[in-house]
Amino acid sequence: PAVTSPCKILKCNSEFWAATSGSHHLGAEEAPEFCTALRAYAHCTRRTARTCRGDLAYHSAVHGIDDLMVQHNCSKDGPTSQPRLRTLPPGDSQERSDSPEICHYEKSFHKHSAAPNYTHCGLFGDPHLRTFTDTFQTCKVQGAWPLIDNNYLNVQVTNTPVLPGSSATATSKLTIIFKSFQECVDQKVYQAEMDELPAAFVDGSKNGGDKHGANSLKITEKVSGQHIEIQAKYIGTTIVVRQVGRYLTFAVRMPEEVVNAVEDRDSQGLYLCLRGCPLNQQIDFQTIRSAQATEGRARRKGPSLPAPPEAFTYETATAKCREKLPVEDLYFQSCVFDLLTTGDVNFMLAAYYAFEDVKMLHSNKDKLHLYERTRDLTPGNTAPTGAHATLWVALLCLCWLCLL
Repeated sequence: PAVTSPCKILKCNSEFWAATSGSHHLGAEEAPEFCTALRAYAHCTRRTARTCRGDLAYHSAVHGIDDLMVQHNCSKDGPTSQPRLRTLPPGDSQERSDSPEICHYEKSFHKHSAAPNYTHCGLFGDPHLRTFTDTFQTCKVQGAWPLIDNNYLNVQVTNTPVLPGSSATATSKLTIIFKSFQECVDQKVYQAEMDELPAAFVDGSKNGGDKHGANSLKITEKVSGQHIEIQAKYIGTTIVVRQVGRYLTFAVRMPEEVVNAVEDRDSQGLYLCLRGCPLNQQIDFQTIRSAQATEGRARRKGPSLPAPPEAFTYETATAKCREKLPVEDLYFQSCVFDLLTTGDVNFMLAAYYAFEDVKMLHSNKDKLHLYERTRDLTPGNTAPTGAHATLWVALLCLCWLCLL
């Protein structure tokens, strides 16, 4: 039912990484084996070229292969089998402990000032967004949308329908671009999609490249195929990506200074973690939840949903969500909403892990739980609600009286 990408670049990346794991600093005797793996990598990318034309990770991989061919003096002609190269002994890796101070955010940016203020953004489920300002929204946002777009990195998610004909969507693809930064890191691209959660960047590396501070950016696999963590120390940022069921969740901890590092903030209309979802993409799931409680089934704006694969009533959904989320906050309410709209119990786990990531990443432990759905009333996201709506009505009535 869910849309899958025909582009298989992640498979090519994974095969190359498996063949060359631990062999980034090769001796002369290993160069032929490395070239063989590179040729196999190039052959794999050519096979999927037609379906990957618009894929950023594919183009990054192609350029990376060409660069590695030149660096290792590899011929494009020759065998393409993929022998498993030997792994380096413990401690002999591309990690470096002598990174320059500029590549450690807290040491360099705040040497003579107060500690930075960290913020959090998360996206999970159908999909629910917690912005850097602790605004909580449920959004439609089908297709590709930018989560983060600042001077240091870009994050884009793609959301696809969970069921045919359903307005319920979930994150099926995630692309993160870390931009080149001084002597710390080269540009790196990370990409994950359904059933492919790599523990390496698209070029097969696990850190920031060949620069002196390369280890200030690195990927750690927490649970194979289910949970990875990316540490970007040079910008004080931690990113957590999970696959729960078939879909992805995203969470980030980032200094406020980095969050707001944009060339022109007023033009950053599509930066969901900062601005939230556009009003026409937001869903008031609390109003819908009331209808679900009284009618015992899910309703969404727009056409009626097809019957989910597993039917939850409001009572069984709340009971299921309480197993993992005992506090009836917005994470709990999101869990109930998702079970009713999708029938997929994995969405309960997505809400649970999203809250676990909040506990790990949020700097203010008093703001872990959210209880009221809120909106950022920024210039591009304004709407009269509550008292504002009452004021507008009063002003309109006054205008009519003046006319009479």
